[in-house]
Amino acid sequence: MDKQVINSTSTSPKKILLVEDDDSLASVYATRFDAEGFIVKRVQNGEDALAATLEFRPDIILLDVMMPKVSGFDVLDILRNTPETTNVRVIMLTALSQDSDRQRAQELGVDDYLVKSQVVIADVVEKVRQHLGMTSQV
Repeated sequence: MDKQVINSTSTSPKKILLVEDDDSLASVYATRFDAEGFIVKRVQNGEDALAATLEFRPDIILLDVMMPKVSGFDVLDILRNTPETTNVRVIMLTALSQDSDRQRAQELGVDDYLVKSQVVIADVVEKVRQHLGMTSQV
């Protein structure tokens, strides 16, 4: 009897929603994740992030905190309190390095919290892979 492939999604590219209002930074991240084989959709504010999450159905969200319209904290709070998005993985990628900001994100249910000045892009790629259960060959 042939074994069927049960988890066929493991071979399909993972989708990342990149929520970042800084064009140059977003471009760098989008280019890198694209090169790593991810499908990347980028939005520039929290309001668009909420709509894109429902439409795009990302596997993970890289979420900035300080953005126009709706802050990353508010986006995270709404995502966690919406049945369709409550389990979407969210990594905050922010300039905010205060413990109080990190604590607030954790209280809202963030999966990880990365400070932009403390990580390089390879670290972010590795964190995304970890949260998606993708082992990297290091």
